[in-house]
Amino acid sequence: MNRNFMTLGIAALAVASAVFAQETPPEKTQAKKSANGNGAAVARGKELFDKKCAVCHYADSDAKKIGPGLKGMSKRGTFTVKNDKVTDESLKVWIENGDTLMPPFKDVLEPAQIKDVIAYVKTL
Repeated sequence: MNRNFMTLGIAALAVASAVFAQETPPEKTQAKKSANGNGAAVARGKELFDKKCAVCHYADSDAKKIGPGLKGMSKRGTFTVKNDKVTDESLKVWIENGDTLMPPFKDVLEPAQIKDVIAYVKTL
């Protein structure tokens, strides 16, 4: 029984450490906002991503965490999981409906929040 608690504690610490380590320095975030032209949406999207998505996805790497890392996804033009084309609509559908390993977020995030997350993910 104690072994299970220890394993659970170590796993929780690892997830918390990964989320904490994923913080983007303010100057880097500012450059992304300016480049995108929709700074307010990107900032809101980053905040939502950090709270809801960063547990499973890296923003600053394309390495797999629990789900795929999202850095460079827009430049690459395809999802790493299914190789489908990355568009605002395909991102929206993916976020809303999830996949076998990803939970759906259509009942968790408002449509405007999903748009903000998309705006942020496109800057990665």
